[in-house]
Amino acid sequence: MPAKSKKQQMAAGAALAVKEHKKPKSSLKGASKQMESSMSKKELEDLAHTKRSKLPEKKN
Repeated sequence: MPAKSKKQQMAAGAALAVKEHKKPKSSLKGASKQMESSMSKKELEDLAHTKRSKLPEKKN
């Protein structure tokens, strides 16, 4: 499932970094914190690897 906005894509990237032990869990805020605990690594990879070129900054 691709990301629907740049903000969602970036939050998924931050959550993925924590899942891969590249960042501390305390660095997460807001949506990325919830994503990290509720989504699998595969789901986060799908969201984080979405191309940003045609995505809106934030979904209305």
